[in-house]
Amino acid sequence: MDPILLLEQAFNGLQFGLMLFLLAAGLTLVFGIMDMINLAHGSLYMVGAYLIAAITAATGSYWWGLCFGVLGAAVFGALLEVSILRHFYQRDHLSQVLGTFAILMMCNEGVRLIWGAQPVPLSTPDSLAGPVELFPGFFYSSFSLFIIGVGLLVALLMYLLITRTRLGMQIRAGAANREMAMAMGVNVQRLFTAVFAVGAALCGIAGGMLGPILAVQVGMGESILIVAFVVIVIGGIGSIRGAFLGALIVGVMDTAGRTFMPMLFAHLMSPEAAANAAPAVASILIYLLMATVLFFKPRGLFPTHG
Repeated sequence: MDPILLLEQAFNGLQFGLMLFLLAAGLTLVFGIMDMINLAHGSLYMVGAYLIAAITAATGSYWWGLCFGVLGAAVFGALLEVSILRHFYQRDHLSQVLGTFAILMMCNEGVRLIWGAQPVPLSTPDSLAGPVELFPGFFYSSFSLFIIGVGLLVALLMYLLITRTRLGMQIRAGAANREMAMAMGVNVQRLFTAVFAVGAALCGIAGGMLGPILAVQVGMGESILIVAFVVIVIGGIGSIRGAFLGALIVGVMDTAGRTFMPMLFAHLMSPEAAANAAPAVASILIYLLMATVLFFKPRGLFPTHG
């Protein structure tokens, strides 16, 4: 096995895992604290990507687009929570699923109405367009390294926020025992709005990072939302540490499966059969992983205690 290929796929898996963490962190807080299934979470990722693309096109600067797009996604998430989502907190999970699915559909149609049905261009900044030589003979995309750096920085800031601040203490208390946190005087409504705004900002960052690599298009948040749910189920609902480690595991496994499965199948069967079977098997690896984790640890690898 080529060590350069292994190293490159390790970086790709780390990059994808960190982006999954940005999506899963807000989702697991909303699920863990509010006991709410929010299918509209992927819409925040889509809206963030579109805002960043639009502001980048208007200003000519990716960096201005990223800053104001993330801020716009946070404001959109807070407004969504204040105006609609807080009315679902006391409803059962079926009502939450139906209500947030309706929001997801409305966001898709709203984006299509404003920006059209065609994908919106979002390019990498010129300063990060080229590769960087990390080791002799090993070149890697500077924009992908930037994504890894931002993901690690956000993970560190999330760790400090959760473990070193009063807001983090309230979030941990709410995730462990919401009723007890309310009895201790935590302003739950304000906490919920803050959690939603933080989660939406994280989605906006992920949209701005993945937008130049994937396509900025209507419905882009739905497919990745399913993977984000897999991450929080594996890591443990309500656990930021679980979301981080679960995202890295899923990111590395998904990347390795899509890279090495075709090679493995090419040695075991005909080229035509391998071309059909390898992508299908690679795409279900993370779901097999989730089923295995749930079999041995039904509450996930790092559940919150409460």
